[in-house]
Amino acid sequence: MYIVNHHRRINAVFLLFFIFLAFCIARLLFIQFFRATYLKGIAKKQYNLFVELEPRRGTIYDANLKPQAVNISIDSLYAVPNEIPELDKERITKKLSPILDMDYSSLKDKLYRQKAFIWLARKITPGQTEAIKKLNIKGLGFLKETKRCYPNGYLASHLVGFAGLDNVGLEGLELLYDRSLKGENGFAFFLRDARQKRLDLYENMVVPKDGYDLILTIDEVIQYIAEREIDKVYRAYRANSASIIVMDPHTGAILALAKRPTFDLNEYAKVSRAQIHDSAICDLFEPGSVFKIVTASAALEEKKVVEEDKFFCENGSYKVATHILHDHTPHGWLTFREVITESSNIGTTKVAQILGPQTLYRYVRLFGFGEKLGIDLPGEISGSIKEPRLWSKVSIGAIPIGQEVGVTALQLVSAVSVIANGGQLMKPYLVREIRDKYGETIKAISPQLIRKVISIDTASRMKKILTGVVEDGTGKLAKVPGFTVAGKTGTAQKLEPNGAYSHDKFIASFIGFAPAEDPAISVVVTVDEPRPYYFGGVVAAPVFKNVVSDTLKYLKTHPSVLEALASHETDRDN
Repeated sequence: MYIVNHHRRINAVFLLFFIFLAFCIARLLFIQFFRATYLKGIAKKQYNLFVELEPRRGTIYDANLKPQAVNISIDSLYAVPNEIPELDKERITKKLSPILDMDYSSLKDKLYRQKAFIWLARKITPGQTEAIKKLNIKGLGFLKETKRCYPNGYLASHLVGFAGLDNVGLEGLELLYDRSLKGENGFAFFLRDARQKRLDLYENMVVPKDGYDLILTIDEVIQYIAEREIDKVYRAYRANSASIIVMDPHTGAILALAKRPTFDLNEYAKVSRAQIHDSAICDLFEPGSVFKIVTASAALEEKKVVEEDKFFCENGSYKVATHILHDHTPHGWLTFREVITESSNIGTTKVAQILGPQTLYRYVRLFGFGEKLGIDLPGEISGSIKEPRLWSKVSIGAIPIGQEVGVTALQLVSAVSVIANGGQLMKPYLVREIRDKYGETIKAISPQLIRKVISIDTASRMKKILTGVVEDGTGKLAKVPGFTVAGKTGTAQKLEPNGAYSHDKFIASFIGFAPAEDPAISVVVTVDEPRPYYFGGVVAAPVFKNVVSDTLKYLKTHPSVLEALASHETDRDN
């Protein structure tokens, strides 16, 4: 009986060992065939460190290859909380908080997390780096990253825009051309030792593809001139805002674009949306008398009038349907040329009545109003112009003089450029070329014609009329010594919330080009609610004068500029 029980125990033990052995074999087979990849991955992570390699974000240059946006190498601070003794974390937090200018509780929370890596502060200043290194704290380290830097700060801020902490474009050209600028990330698997320290050996690497550079049409010198003058008028007249655009009328290339209020690109996180907002392409306003160039051009192109045709301007008061139209100065008989030179609302309306709503509307659209012109900046709006079927009985007395129509400053400078260049509407653009880091051209952007608007003859006749506006009419303060310039003043009443026109809120504007005979530049100046003076000829015209004067002296290589300067020197010597 004892022997039988003994054999049973031996067999039971043997069976248990056999089952255990079978289980182990089955487990090993399971791991080998079903878990091998997973466990291999865990082992690889322990001895391999994945590091993302950041590409160089492309540089933005002006037309003369002066950098407007560049990347600089800078330190980012990280911590390995698992390596920092718990007793030291409180002390470290107290020391780091004032250096990093970080909230104490937020920093403490990061250090107390049970992690092998955590960012404490990204892209800190060299001064902060030095201060932290002096503390010699175990468990802290630095990694090199790149930070977007804007050498000129405020200059061309609304054009260039800015990129965020991770070098992703957020505004302006930085946003629109982000795909070209940012490049493509690379990566590397670095080997680590048993203590998880990185060795200067890598198992695999994909080199990052650097971003492309942008070459702008903007000229840094002309941009500075424009910003200086628009800033003066903005401050002197305590305006809500002010903007200026300088364009090459023959190509549509933007040479300068500025707006006030402005902001420092290096401090973009501290500014409001209102400061970032680019009113030159994003704001809609009624243009007032500068819009009369459309009515006048249409009348000449359609051969409805000639320069010496006379119009009775009703001594300053003219009824259109139920509305009484007024001139700022009463006039009797004026020639068509004088109607534009003296900016008569009544005379312009009578010309529009000869044209008729359909014809006038067609030319408004031909000049580019009511549509996006396609500039390479985000946020452009199309403006507004009603179709003739939606006009009221008084619209024929409002639209020809720049009321009941919404435009942008970009549309105005493009429209006056039509007259300057001989009748063509050009697409405005800011980027001239996209290059790689070796200077090889990836894409060249050429001037693009949108459409032919008026004939060369009409454009030439309009040049002479607009020259008269500056020489003898409302734009005398826009005269530039040594040059003949052409332009048009505008003083537009703003709409009140109840829909009525304000008697104390105006937009002062001036559009023009120079030299008048062979224009090198076109300019638009707009000033929103200047105080106490508000006439375009008083507020905006002097800005035009100063910008044109200094810009033309700078652009001495332009044939028409050289000729005018030589003529001016001869006249002065005599």
